[in-house]
Amino acid sequence: MEAIRRQVPVLDEERLKKAQKFIKQTYGDRQCQLMTMTLTRQASEVAGLLSEFCPDEDALIACLLQHALKVPDCSLQQIKDLFGRNVRDIVSRIHLLSHLHTSDWRKSVDDMKIMLVSVSDDIRVLLIALAVQSYLMEHLSDVRPEFRTRLARQSLQLFAPVAARLGIYALKYRLERHAFPECYLTDSVHIDGQLKLLHEEYGSFLPGMSGQLQAFLKKEGIGAEVIAREKQPYSIFQKMSVKSLSDLQKITDLFAVRVVVPTIPDCYQTLGLLHRIATPFSHRFKDYISFPKPNGYQSLHTCLIGLPGSPKNAMMEVQIRTFEMHRKAEYGVAAHWLYKEQKRDSRVMRGAENMQLTDILFKQQSVGIGKPGGGNQPADFKLADHIYVLTPRGDIIELPEGGTPLDFAFVLHTDLGLRFKAARVNGGIVPISHKLENGDVVEVLTHKNPRPALQWLEEMVTPSARSKLKTYFFAHNRPQFLLQGREAINAELKTRGLPKLDNDLSALASFDGKEQSMKEREDLIVKVGMGSVRTSAVLRHVFSGSLPEKRQRNSPAKKTLTKKEKEPVVLEGAPTGMPYRFAKCCNAQAADPRPEKLVGVVSRSGHISIHKDKCRMVRGINPQRRIKVRWA
Repeated sequence: MEAIRRQVPVLDEERLKKAQKFIKQTYGDRQCQLMTMTLTRQASEVAGLLSEFCPDEDALIACLLQHALKVPDCSLQQIKDLFGRNVRDIVSRIHLLSHLHTSDWRKSVDDMKIMLVSVSDDIRVLLIALAVQSYLMEHLSDVRPEFRTRLARQSLQLFAPVAARLGIYALKYRLERHAFPECYLTDSVHIDGQLKLLHEEYGSFLPGMSGQLQAFLKKEGIGAEVIAREKQPYSIFQKMSVKSLSDLQKITDLFAVRVVVPTIPDCYQTLGLLHRIATPFSHRFKDYISFPKPNGYQSLHTCLIGLPGSPKNAMMEVQIRTFEMHRKAEYGVAAHWLYKEQKRDSRVMRGAENMQLTDILFKQQSVGIGKPGGGNQPADFKLADHIYVLTPRGDIIELPEGGTPLDFAFVLHTDLGLRFKAARVNGGIVPISHKLENGDVVEVLTHKNPRPALQWLEEMVTPSARSKLKTYFFAHNRPQFLLQGREAINAELKTRGLPKLDNDLSALASFDGKEQSMKEREDLIVKVGMGSVRTSAVLRHVFSGSLPEKRQRNSPAKKTLTKKEKEPVVLEGAPTGMPYRFAKCCNAQAADPRPEKLVGVVSRSGHISIHKDKCRMVRGINPQRRIKVRWA
């Protein structure tokens, strides 16, 4: 709490204490899956680390509640009731991202980057995810051995590049510093050995050189803060690998000096003063103040040799920036979106600014999302093309945006989809048309045997799921669709003055000029019966452009149908134009008013017989032959 108070001056402490009390009661003595410590301690310490970025209360509370959904008795609805919708949304997404660490989700790094940002439609989600990863790496000795290498590789390949693209270099360097020795022990030892030799040759000159430069600039009337640093071991490793170097002394930016001054004019004045006392390299000057980097980074960069207090031949990279630029360089988008002075509403984290976040992460090259080894995304790339949901066991399932529980069931397994009965999303029963969202936990309830319905096709958006359902109907309801398709084709042929189909289906013997077997002819009819293709489209291919026009009726004028003359009923889920008749057993076609509910039964002759819902003749009918009917 003390650390948070220092960083977040405007804070509703009672609300935060409520969250602390909630996690103590909810987590109890439960241990982390990744670490040898309690969930309460881990979540609290990550919240303290997150406070460096001056988050709002919702982000801090969500950070404390990051493990809540792993506790069986805790639900998203409970979190929403206690802490609001914003906290619920952040927690659900952090819960989903936590499975990147533990689940056996065999995806490429590029796919994981896309998932990381697709789920993070709120910048706070990304910041919490980065803070959690940074905490894990700083406490790698407390991480269970079976997870250490995987976490370290994710830090180098996934989280550090995203932190760099967001401009949060403070987290990038932390992640790389702790992950590098775990992933590349031999290279780490080799570079440490070369650095040790270099220190023996040059000595510890950086602090003395910084003091001399600061005193020189003060004498010239510029109140600067000078910070000198040595290049990070992982950055050295990357540069040596790219340039095929064996000696790190050949790296030109091994040492760097950062000069932080009050104003932009001071930046340019400092540049001139440093060029006066040391030798610059003309081709190494870059003005990122006038031309900032895509992530907002600003500084003047120059390369000098012969700075006072430095070794004779040591080349120094110098970065000159204002204090505000320095804060942005350390915290990146966090410095821009997360409000240091608590002046902004939490809604600024969403909406239009997320489009800027999308541009930063997807339309620039260095993150390399979408193409192995880097490359720009197409201009029409959508951030929300896909969603990621969880099974009750925690497996990650990728679905198209707008996916439903039916899509989820068929993606898991065809048999599970065919036996679909209902679905629970985050603990509550939902209709099959429910649109799933990122982070939803979905459980499928099933019948003992397959009981699919044609209407399901209208509720599915995944092509593979629709194809699986059509294949099932094609194989198991073939006789029924064969009758329905034959009726539909015969009706179309009659309107064009052509004879009906014979037993050999001779009219369908040719399709686009190619001879068809008897099975291929029947398959065409079945597709028509299923409603997969239009009757007129089939006949156009069969007759190859010589299909007669429909015959005109011999009526003097086209008569407009009155309301009563239009189709009196609507058949839900049946193919267009399928014949029907009202059953006489229950006098289904009663005079208005019509209070009775109706039900349709697909007869063996290929038409639909319409009964009253309570008619005794339909009580024992196979449910697969029933369809919904309502008065028009």
